[in-house]
Amino acid sequence: MVKSARILAVGGAHIDRRGQVSGAYVPAASNPGTMREDVGGGVFNALRSLVRRGVSASLMSMRGGDAAGETVARAIAEAGIADLSAVFLDRTTPSYTALIDRDGELITGFADMALYDLAFPKQIRRSKVREVVAEADAVLCDANLPSSALERLVGLAAGKPVYAIAISPAKVVRLIPVLKELAQVFMNRREAMVLAGVGANATERETVDGLRCSGLRSGVVTAGDGPVLGFDEAGAFSILPPAPRKVADVTGAGDALAGASIAALLRGLALRQALREGVAAATLAIESADAVPAFTAATFNEALALVPDAQEMA
Repeated sequence: MVKSARILAVGGAHIDRRGQVSGAYVPAASNPGTMREDVGGGVFNALRSLVRRGVSASLMSMRGGDAAGETVARAIAEAGIADLSAVFLDRTTPSYTALIDRDGELITGFADMALYDLAFPKQIRRSKVREVVAEADAVLCDANLPSSALERLVGLAAGKPVYAIAISPAKVVRLIPVLKELAQVFMNRREAMVLAGVGANATERETVDGLRCSGLRSGVVTAGDGPVLGFDEAGAFSILPPAPRKVADVTGAGDALAGASIAALLRGLALRQALREGVAAATLAIESADAVPAFTAATFNEALALVPDAQEMA
């Protein structure tokens, strides 16, 4: 068990824009709705859950020298996260724009993140990175990093658990060169299908078997309101998320799940128990208009009480 755990996260912290359609979505047409903007990103969203669950966190990301970058910096500070990010004055801060339907489900997303591809491979080679990795008890990364940067980071973290967030079906392939060294990968079903090399009709068992064959030792697969799959050396299991009281927005729910699960793992819980805490955090995120909602110990425990125990997969 790690006491007073310290985690270093390397990956996305950028502007998130979410446009929600007011009525039935009509393709190739003007749809009335609302647009909101805040700060998100895979590892940043996960870190906010980690901090709220008692983990000390630092973040290394990339941003531009624009107003959006200043907004990101403020959000990191307000979340109680140490900011180790690099700022490029002549570049635009990355952003992600999501279009969601009236029920909160994603229609499409648009990622403008060229700075990550450009800067991470160079920044990860700085001597400062070696120092901050050495000071951390664990490392969290996401597939916003190119494969070369991921390989370098995992090499620096040798002997420490490295957790990863898949980000998207297009980017998850960046994790392939380091899969065998990762302690855990958090992904949705579409991302898992890519790594596992299976089709849309694959069973849960076929998906888990494919992920194991890819070299992954342990992983978590979400599927909207369907069962969350988990597997490790002890076997495979599923947890059926409780029905949320309302669906405000599903954006960020997977990141919240990853953060709370990692915090529990760092406290020494087994994956089956840790993932229950992750599901509770994801439920709170779905019920909130915020990507990663603020919650107290009491509200978290109320949500956790509604999460059923893990069921072993046949």
